[in-house]
Amino acid sequence: MAIRFQYNKISLQSLGKQLKIRTQALPILKNKESALRIEVKNAKSIAEGFQSQFSANLTRYGEGVRLWAEFEPDLLKVKEIKVRTIKIAGIKIPEFEDISFKIKPLNLFGSPAWYPEGIIILRELYTIIAKKDLALRKMELLNMARKKTTQKVNLYEKVQIPGYEDAIRRIKSFLEDEENLQKSSQKIIKSRQAEQAEVEESIAEW
Repeated sequence: MAIRFQYNKISLQSLGKQLKIRTQALPILKNKESALRIEVKNAKSIAEGFQSQFSANLTRYGEGVRLWAEFEPDLLKVKEIKVRTIKIAGIKIPEFEDISFKIKPLNLFGSPAWYPEGIIILRELYTIIAKKDLALRKMELLNMARKKTTQKVNLYEKVQIPGYEDAIRRIKSFLEDEENLQKSSQKIIKSRQAEQAEVEESIAEW
């Protein structure tokens, strides 16, 4: 990204302010990037934990596959998943709070005896799935924020800060050269004025 500037003191002051803002913001952005990286790792670990738990439960309850074929699919449905919003490194993240179910009235005399236990098992599995999905969503949002922060860190560190420093150096060099040129010009003018005065004085004496 090319830094636009003019060779004057106003532009120099403006660039100085922009450089100061980015120099002060860079350590904060780096800390944020580091924190987000850790949070992404934690969210991934949590999601993987729920997946392992879900797989373990499926294996444990899989022995009754023949029985599950008898289970009425509309007997249990997810009614609502309550989510609260938390902030991590300034990022709004959905967090699991609660899950409620809609259970179809059960005829205990006309239904298999294991149905109540089956409902408990399904409630547990649905809850694990909801938590896992939210953990994955959390990981996704945090990772997106981390990537954006990394891009900003690279932009400041590798492009803008060096660009502003170079522009400031060039302006200062130009202004110094201009000042030296003015001083030299003033010396030449004074020298010529002195010579002219000497000539005029010599003529007057003659």
